[in-house]
Formats: sequence, structure tokens, C-alpha cells
Amino acid sequence: MAEATIYHNPACGTSRNTLALLRHAGLQPTVIEYLKTPPSKTQLKALIRDMGISVRELLRRKGTPYDELHLDDPSWTDDELLDFIVRHPILMSRPIVVTARGSKLCRPSEAVLDLLPEGRLPDFTKEDGEVIVDSGVRRR
Repeated sequence: MAEATIYHNPACGTSRNTLALLRHAGLQPTVIEYLKTPPSKTQLKALIRDMGISVRELLRRKGTPYDELHLDDPSWTDDELLDFIVRHPILMSRPIVVTARGSKLCRPSEAVLDLLPEGRLPDFTKEDGEVIVDSGVRRR
């Protein structure tokens, strides 16, 4: 299986846990700190398509200019919302992980398990002490 890519924000606990879980699985992911190196509009469209979600599902509200920009207004088109994400990458929910098994917005962090190869991983302890017990079954 090819390595993984993670669109990561090191200030986000979910993102840190997801990255640690990828490494726990033996992967050495390519880490894209998307606030420093934001994806292009074309890349965002491809990620959204590959994840099978809507542009609105990619938007993050907490800790972002979402409310100031009135992004809950249904009149914004997907194309306009993507322009906002490009200008304000903090609006992109994270982490997004891409592997040969697919692409996924990994919230909660254990959602990344579906993108890993078959086989049970040893238990993993998240930063907050929660233990993730992997069944080894992948749903994707």
C-alpha cells in the first residue's frame, strides 16, 4: 500500500491524533500543513469528490471566520464557498487523509482506520487518554 497524505493542522488535537495513528500503523505520511500550503481550488474539488461529501460538509465553523462571512447563507454557491476556503484555509475541516484505499475527513481521528490496510493494529491511546481498539475490519 502506498503511503498516506494528511492535510494537517498541528494546533488541532484531532489532527495530531490522526497523524499519530497513521504512524502507529507503520505509515510515514506526507504531511501537508494546509494553513501554510493550502490546497488549490482544483485540489479541493478533487478531495471533495473523492471523499463523497459536499463543499458545505468540508466547512469548519469553530475558530474560523465562518460567521463573519455569513457562510450559512444558502445563496452561496459551491464555487463561491471554495473561493472562501482558498482565501481562508482555516475554513477547511481537518484532518483529511488520502491513501490508496480512498480519501476521508477523519473526524473523529479513528475514522482513519477505514483507510488503513486490513489487519488489527495494537491498541492506540489518544492524547486525551481514550484508547482506540482496532477490530481490523475496514468499512471502506
